[in-house]
Amino acid sequence: MELGTPGARHYPPKPTDVYLFATCLVDQFVPQAGLDTVRLLEREGIRVHYLEQQTCCGQPAHSSGFPDDARAVALQQLKLFAEPWPVVVPSGSCGGMIRMHYPKLFSDDPDLYVQALALSERTYELTEFLVHVVNFNQQDLGSECTVALHTSCHARREMGSHETSVALLGSLAQVKPVQQARIEECCGFGGTFAMRFPDISEAIVNDKVAAIRDSGASRVVSADCGCLLNITGRAAKQDELAGHSGETLPGEHIASFLWRRTTETAS
Repeated sequence: MELGTPGARHYPPKPTDVYLFATCLVDQFVPQAGLDTVRLLEREGIRVHYLEQQTCCGQPAHSSGFPDDARAVALQQLKLFAEPWPVVVPSGSCGGMIRMHYPKLFSDDPDLYVQALALSERTYELTEFLVHVVNFNQQDLGSECTVALHTSCHARREMGSHETSVALLGSLAQVKPVQQARIEECCGFGGTFAMRFPDISEAIVNDKVAAIRDSGASRVVSADCGCLLNITGRAAKQDELAGHSGETLPGEHIASFLWRRTTETAS
C-alpha cells in the first residue's frame, strides 16, 4: 500500500537533522514513545536533537482561555529551535498548537510573529513526517494482529494526521486495522476538560472504549499520549472492576507500535 500522497502543504526532502519536541506527556508518562520516535528516525539516517530546555507547548493554558500565559510558555519554545531543521512532534495535539496557534498568539508583534510563523511551517506531526518526508517503508516482522486506531481531535481536525496514521498501519502486512463506530469522536480527555468535567469525560471515554471493544480489535494504537492514557486507563479500570487478571485492551503509541513491528524482535 502506498503511504498516501502529499497534500497542499510543502514537504521537504528527507533531512539529515531534526529537532524532537517530545511533549509533556511523553516526557512525564510515556517516555518509551519518545525513545521509539528517536529510534525510528535514526534508523532512517536522521540525527535527532533533543533540547532539554524545551517545556510545554502552551496548549493547556491556551485551550483554557489564558492567552497571556500560553504566550509566555510559547515564547520559551520560540527561542530554542535556532537551526532551520524540521521539528518533529509525536502528538497531533501539541503539533497543532505550534503549527496552527503560535502565529496567532504573536500576531500583534511583527518580529515574534515572523519567528512563530517560521517555526509553525517546519513543525510536523510524527506520522505526517514519516509518510511525507521520510517515505517510511519497513518490513512488518510481527505476527498477525487486529488494531483499532484512535486519532485525537486536534490531530484529525488541525493536522489531518489521521490519514497518515492510517497509511502507516496499512503498510504493515500482518496488521489488520479495524474501524470503531464514530471514529471521529473525542475520547473525553481534552486536556483540562477531563479534570473540570470528570463525569462528562467518563461518559465519553466509556463510549469510546465500548466502541473499540466492539470493533474486535486486540489493541488500540494512537499518536497522542493523552488520548491513549485516557482510553487504556479506563479499559484497565473496567478490567479491575470485572476481576480480570490482565489487560483486555492494551494500547501503544504508534511510534512504539511501528518500532516493535519492524525490528527483528517483533512479536
